[in-house]
Amino acid sequence: MVIFGFRTKVFVLAVLTLLCPRCGNPAAHPVHRAVTKFTLFFVPLFPIRVKYSTQCTFCGLAGGLSKEQATGMVQQAQGAPQGYGTPQQQYPPRV
Repeated sequence: MVIFGFRTKVFVLAVLTLLCPRCGNPAAHPVHRAVTKFTLFFVPLFPIRVKYSTQCTFCGLAGGLSKEQATGMVQQAQGAPQGYGTPQQQYPPRV
């Protein structure tokens, strides 16, 4: 008997303050990376799919991102000065 399946883990890459297009509030938007891996006997072997997304913490609006958009947002979050907050930006366009 062979036991196989898939497992998805979600990682938070960065948290940005963006203006939400639905609720219009400047709220925190974490950038997520979801990695789905093929498992054999509950051991993750290799990635099958990688998805990037962001979600408004105020209203819950979720949107998908491309890898380039997510990388740009993470770099922007890392370059922001600490203690001053992240500048309010527009929500990235949908993919």
